[in-house]
Amino acid sequence: MSAKETLKRNKTKIQEVLCGDYRFILNKVQEKELITSREYNNLKNINKEDVEGHVVELVDKMMNKGEETCQHFLDLLQTDEVTGTYPDLQNIQLRDIRVVTEPVQVTSPYCGDMVPESKKQKKEELYELKSQPVGLCLIINNEDFIGCKPRRGTNKDADSLAKVFSWLGFRVLMCKDQTRDQMKETLQCFASLPGDFQLQSLSLQEWSGNCFAAPQQILEHGDAFVCCILSHGTLGAVLGIDSQPLVIKDITRYFKATKESPLTGKPKMFLIQACQGINIQQGVLLKDVEEDSLTYIPEEADVLVALATVEDHAALRHTIEGSWFIQSVCEQLKEHCPRGEDMTSILLHVNDQVGQKEGSIRLGAIKQAPEVRFTLRKKLVLSPHSTWSTTTPANRAGF
Repeated sequence: MSAKETLKRNKTKIQEVLCGDYRFILNKVQEKELITSREYNNLKNINKEDVEGHVVELVDKMMNKGEETCQHFLDLLQTDEVTGTYPDLQNIQLRDIRVVTEPVQVTSPYCGDMVPESKKQKKEELYELKSQPVGLCLIINNEDFIGCKPRRGTNKDADSLAKVFSWLGFRVLMCKDQTRDQMKETLQCFASLPGDFQLQSLSLQEWSGNCFAAPQQILEHGDAFVCCILSHGTLGAVLGIDSQPLVIKDITRYFKATKESPLTGKPKMFLIQACQGINIQQGVLLKDVEEDSLTYIPEEADVLVALATVEDHAALRHTIEGSWFIQSVCEQLKEHCPRGEDMTSILLHVNDQVGQKEGSIRLGAIKQAPEVRFTLRKKLVLSPHSTWSTTTPANRAGF
């Protein structure tokens, strides 16, 4: 059955569910570029119609755009973010249509005949990720600041990150509510993992099944490292819960390449959800419109830093649904990793998606642009791991 027929068959039920939050689905349809900015404004400003009338117009618009748009619309209705807002969608039979974001039976990005020839990567152009687990993913989650209101919504970000990086084959660990000095100590320990390192000393929790619990196994670096910092921030720095700054440049330098570092030559990715100032970005209306013989590498090579926002500006966070940046990162990883896309390409999708979000009912009044910097020498391609063999008790959760 075609996507258009499936949509037509379930039209009444879909419309009833989407009436629960029309603005949300309208914004998601615009983010996915299923409608133009002009169509978005027209649908948003329909006069003399109740909520049901707006939803009917939106669904009719999708159907009138043809088979491909109907397919993308059905895919959107089956993503975690949308079903989380409209749980009743899961009771509607839409499974005749493929689900792009469902991570089942995926293959390596450069092996197997299922990958189109144009998408295959030369092995020497990719970071080699063979270890199981792939590596460690550290989340520093600062929620309760001394003398300040809690950073509500940050736990949603932490859980989303834990799920997606566990799915990608990482061992995920979290530290909660750390001061500047505690963050520094944690990062330095993870950079080297000294032999006398004690798990209990940092109050670590490990993602196990569907929640965080006390880790049981010793920590060992794999072939990649991911660090996610969720906190308040200021220009060029993140804050501990004591509101003291830790400079972002210093964070990455803890992991610089040395003869002794277990991460030398391996990719190290930093995702930082923190303000870089207090200014609010505004929008502008567009009119229609490595070699085998290499012996030495730079000591600051193989690093990728993705910041939620550009310098001097704020990073936006929903108190229930989490931050724009982290939620977009998780969504784009789930959608594009099974397709074999590399991290820099995926973060371009993140930049685009976050850039389309609106923080005010007045279009263009409150915007956000993430920033990506990297010294990677190769492409970093992360692949879904439904399971990986290890003695750890953690079960790798799917979506």
